[in-house]
Amino acid sequence: MNKADTPSSLKIGNAHVATKPNSLIADFKELFKAIVLISNVLPVLTGFWLALHFTNSTFAENWELFVITIVGSTFVMAGALILNNWYDVDIDAVMDRTKKRPTVTGHISLKTVLILGIALSAIGLVILLLTTLEATIYAFIGWFTYVFLYTMWSKRKYTLNTIIGSISGAVTPLIGWAAIEPAYHVVPIVLFFILFIWQIPHTFSIAIKKYDEYKAAGVAMLPVVHGFNFTKRQMVVYIACLLPLPFLLAPLGTTFIVIATALNVGWLILGIRGFSAKDNWQWAHKNFIYSLSYLTILFLMMIVVTLPAAG
Repeated sequence: MNKADTPSSLKIGNAHVATKPNSLIADFKELFKAIVLISNVLPVLTGFWLALHFTNSTFAENWELFVITIVGSTFVMAGALILNNWYDVDIDAVMDRTKKRPTVTGHISLKTVLILGIALSAIGLVILLLTTLEATIYAFIGWFTYVFLYTMWSKRKYTLNTIIGSISGAVTPLIGWAAIEPAYHVVPIVLFFILFIWQIPHTFSIAIKKYDEYKAAGVAMLPVVHGFNFTKRQMVVYIACLLPLPFLLAPLGTTFIVIATALNVGWLILGIRGFSAKDNWQWAHKNFIYSLSYLTILFLMMIVVTLPAAG
């Protein structure tokens, strides 16, 4: 791929960036995987907030620590996502959903992407060291798992790539909590398992939607290797595993337990309907939308139900 031949790019040093402002913004949104990044920052925020709640601390006393935690973790996660784009440029060029990434279009050179990914990762970890060593370790575990164990090792070879990759997203609330106090508490541990389990049916729904693209790119996603019915059964099993977890968060109150359980039951019903679905893409798309809504509602609700006691 000849980066210099891209007509809509401008060379700045060794980097090629889009000349149009709108195009540049779009390129960076693709490079940073904006939606994925935001969905990973929310659990960090929730973990931090709940740690304040359970240690009877106030946000006013810890707002500087909050800013450092959010900025540091965002940098680490952004760095990991960028490195994923850098490494996956060959398969991204095959898949329609990723063809607009600047690593594929050539708007930003691969060398620049690599340097940016490493720099943001390193800066983020250094910033997190201003919180606690434990929070930094959790962030590094997430980064290492996503970049090396998922992106570079398992994604193209093993269907277990989804489970391995889920670890990286599941550590996010631990980062937020550990910035306040050690995360040896039932709440952050349960949040870890909620996120770990949630990511598997969420990712499987994407894999079903984009079956043809993953197959063309040679990515060993579960539906590509074992088919739709096997994947649907796995989705139902993992969704069912979410059912008991809200009851382990009893300190958050009855309202939270009821809402979380309703969300779990709703998702389980949607998952079971997949066995009789006539349009797999449409059913998978509904699961995808539901899973995103599920995560957003659940983690925001954890904050909302603790607001009255926050003072």
